[in-house]
Order: sequence, then structure tokens, then C-alpha cells
Amino acid sequence: MVDNMAAKLENVVVERRGKTILGPVDHQLAADGCTIVVGPNGAGKTTLLKTLHGVERLSQGRVDWGAPEQMVRQQQAYVFQSPIMLRRSVRQNLIFPLALAGVPRAEAAARVTQWAAKIGLAKMLDQPAPRLSGGEKQKLALARALIRDPAILFLDEPCANLDGRSTREIENLLLDVQATGTRIIMTTHDLGQARRLARDVIFLLRGQINDHGPADRFFAAPASPEAAAFLNGDIVE
Repeated sequence: MVDNMAAKLENVVVERRGKTILGPVDHQLAADGCTIVVGPNGAGKTTLLKTLHGVERLSQGRVDWGAPEQMVRQQQAYVFQSPIMLRRSVRQNLIFPLALAGVPRAEAAARVTQWAAKIGLAKMLDQPAPRLSGGEKQKLALARALIRDPAILFLDEPCANLDGRSTREIENLLLDVQATGTRIIMTTHDLGQARRLARDVIFLLRGQINDHGPADRFFAAPASPEAAAFLNGDIVE
């Protein structure tokens, strides 16, 4: 794992069909902790994550991680809101990223066993992944991303549509990996979840950063009327 990779966004703009989806954004992200991105629907949260991950085409500006691009990409993982399962067993889903990385078979098998136990799927390794429940699929997608020990983990609404128990299990796993040094950047509509997990918060509105700062300050004393209204449950456009 590469340590201390912090992202700097400089005049970042994403446009589609002549409409600005994100930006302009100038922002410096810390190298560690958990950043939660919040905001109303259409604010640009997913676009910001994809921009940081390097899979969104920029209309202008740049994102600098302070390391060679190839190294940065190898140290990142991304989990989508709707988990994508390979039409294979749980075991094969977990071993797939390790095989791509050239991890020796014995080491890969040991990691698979370890992560299957962490996510409560140790007895389901040979079951087809597409037949898992929604919560089980999301935990598998998360484990598949983390099994390579990435420095940076992007999560786009990982607990959307999950029940309380699955949400709690995923949050506990995220707290564990954050404690071991994995940098987390995550979107959520669940403000309770943001309060539980965030070290710092970015509030997006109309494609721009309306407020940002340490989580305790953001929730106690939002710096803009729009952020205060959003936290109050009002409709913000």
C-alpha cells in the first residue's frame, strides 16, 4: 500500500452536452481518514467520485494525487451502488482481482478464506454470487475491492436499499479498514451514516462545493445557509 496520497483538484469541470455537471472545483483532500460526500440528488456526488478515480473525462482542469498515474490507479478500488457480480462462485469472485494482480495461488487462497470469514460468507464460498441477497452481494463487492489492500477506496452509496443489519455490518467493516490505513471517499444520502463514519464532509450543490470541513464542525455549525437547510431536512436545489 502506498502511503500519503492526497488529491488536489484544480479548476476541475465536467460537462455533458453543453451542461456543467461538476465544477469548477478547487479542493485539497487529506491523505487519510474518511471523507463523506453529501448533497441533494443531481448535485454531482457520483461524478466527483469518478473524477477522483480517473474514470470521468474532464472538460478542463486536473486531479493530482502526487504520484504517477499508473501507481495511483493500482492503489485504488471502487464499489458501485448496485454491486456487480461475476457469474461465478463467491470464491471465484474474491480470487479474480488477485489473479489479475498475479498473486500466488497459495497466498490468494489464504486471502479469500480470510475475507470470506470477515464478511460472513465462509460457508457460501461455492455458491453462485448472483444468488446472494442484496446485503451479501454488497459485502462481497466490498471484500472483492479490499482484498488487494488498496490505499484508497471509493464507495458510491454502498448501503442504499440495505436493511439495518447489513448496513451496520458494512459500516463496521469500513471502520476496521480505515483503522488499518485505507483512505475512504464515499457518497451517502444517509446523514446518520455520515455522522458515524466521516472525519470530514464535502457538501455538493449544483456541481460545486458549497461547504466542506471537519465532520464535527460541519454538523454542528454548517458554514452556508444551504448546508444548514440540507441538514435540517429541507429541500435544497
